[in-house]
Amino acid sequence: MDGRAVLVCTEYEDPTADLVIAELSRRRVPVVRLDPGRDFPASVTLAVHIGGTFRAEAGTGWGGRLTVGERSAEISAVRALYHRRPSPYPTGASEQAARFAAQENRRGLGGVLGALPGCLYLSHPQSVARAEYKPAQLDAAARGGFAVPATLVTNDPGEAKAFCAQQPCVYKPLHAGTYAIEGEPAGIWAATVEAGEIDGSVSRSAHLFQARVPKIADVRAVVVGERAFCARITAPPGVVDWRSVYGSLTYEPFTCPDTMREILVRFLAEFGLLFGAFDFAVTADGTWWFLECNPNGQWAWLEEAAGLPITNAIADLLERGADGE
Repeated sequence: MDGRAVLVCTEYEDPTADLVIAELSRRRVPVVRLDPGRDFPASVTLAVHIGGTFRAEAGTGWGGRLTVGERSAEISAVRALYHRRPSPYPTGASEQAARFAAQENRRGLGGVLGALPGCLYLSHPQSVARAEYKPAQLDAAARGGFAVPATLVTNDPGEAKAFCAQQPCVYKPLHAGTYAIEGEPAGIWAATVEAGEIDGSVSRSAHLFQARVPKIADVRAVVVGERAFCARITAPPGVVDWRSVYGSLTYEPFTCPDTMREILVRFLAEFGLLFGAFDFAVTADGTWWFLECNPNGQWAWLEEAAGLPITNAIADLLERGADGE
């Protein structure tokens, strides 16, 4: 493949990434798509030279190629890596040789993908991983100027009971991982909780309890580079987590205030991110209460529902690459 390619790392079924790939293809930007944890080494070949007598490309210390099927990319010429939602590298837990190979794959291919010379990352895998910790998010949000609801992270039932007795509260998971009920995928949504419901089961894991914001609406703000795309989301009365009632939502796009956009961009910069999907609860006085930032959050449905040009913004950033060309 000729030209400076964009690498797209994501799972096989990712309609959101499909939109971006289609737009890059329309612009004639070379794209190599792979799911590192699933494709390597079965359908991916990696050959990277570092140091020694190897003559690296000008300005870099290494070179080589990454080949996926009939597509390949010169390592020193990758303009951007779009780290969307790749499958995790397998643990190889069944036997020792498989465990060793799995760890070598993660540190070999993963190490190369995380150190591409002159590459723009949207966003860097290590930055994404660091930003997924909600306590770090809440701390950064409070220091950065956002209004943050009173929050308790605990495995102490007594602390949880006392906290929930002080004000109306919600419980929300610390990580939006996969969960199944009777074999069917299910979401764990934020839900109200009262002091009387707290029991000893809280001691079995960390829990996040938060003061319930008396919101009149929600805001989803999708930030790409220094551009912010905002939509007001209105759910039926009494709904705590709008994600639980997608079919009953209404959307209203609006221009993000400059002061808020600056705070959003600074928040991402603290974590080394170029993308973030922020959720806010909005109260009657107009205050945006920070709830969370998903460093790889979904946005395709919002683009369609609210008419926000997020695909083009992401393609713009990937096409320009780190040098802005």
